[in-house]
Amino acid sequence: MSTDRPARYGKQLAAHLGRKVEASWSEETGRGEVAFRAGTATLVAEPGVLALAVEGEAADLAQLEDVVGRHLVRFGARDELVVEWQRDSGEPGLVHRHEGE
Repeated sequence: MSTDRPARYGKQLAAHLGRKVEASWSEETGRGEVAFRAGTATLVAEPGVLALAVEGEAADLAQLEDVVGRHLVRFGARDELVVEWQRDSGEPGLVHRHEGE
C-alpha cells in the first residue's frame, strides 16, 4: 500500500485490531503482526509503502485481505489509500479503496 506515512498506518492498524486479537507493532523495526484465528497478517513499514502479507488457509485469504484492507482504507480515507492484494499464485486478490460516505 503506497503511503507517505507507512509506520503511522501500521501502528494504527495493530493498535485497533489488538483490541480483539493479538497484535504487535515495533517502532524500532517498523514491523508488526496481527494474529487472527484464521491466519496472520504481517505489516512492514518501508519508505513510501506499508507492505502487507496475510497467511492462512486458501479458503480464508479473502477474509483476511478484507479485514486488513477495509480497516486501512477507512483509517486513510483522507489520504485516499488503496490496498491491492496480489496472491502468491499470481492471481489478483481483493482491492480496497475509499468509496466516500
